[in-house]
Amino acid sequence: MTTRSRRLKSIGSQSTELALAVPQVMAHRLTRMAIAGPTLSARDRKEFNLMIAEKNAAMAEAWTAMATHAWRTNQALALSMMGSLWSPSPWRTNPTSAFAAQLQNAALGILGQGLAPVHRKATANARRLAKTRLR
Repeated sequence: MTTRSRRLKSIGSQSTELALAVPQVMAHRLTRMAIAGPTLSARDRKEFNLMIAEKNAAMAEAWTAMATHAWRTNQALALSMMGSLWSPSPWRTNPTSAFAAQLQNAALGILGQGLAPVHRKATANARRLAKTRLR
């Protein structure tokens, strides 16, 4: 199995898990908001504050991971392009397709880095909230 197909499989499974976890978390929290009404208990206030803080933290982590991965990937792609200019390989018939494959791997890597923190937090919330009672 190639790196690209492993990444696609990983991104696909993370996306599927995320697509299942997010509605569960939203249903639990929206039900909790409806039950709480205008007067929030300490438990509800804590959960709603956590909801906002964890979204900010997950998105900041995702953006940082994506930017770092993009930076490293850009350096690797530039080095690869410079190397192909200085020492062209006569046996390489289509350098454009090799570069396109590198770009696709780079894009999948960046997407995977951005999806991981959001996936991790959403699935953890789904597991945690499935154990709690609403009231």
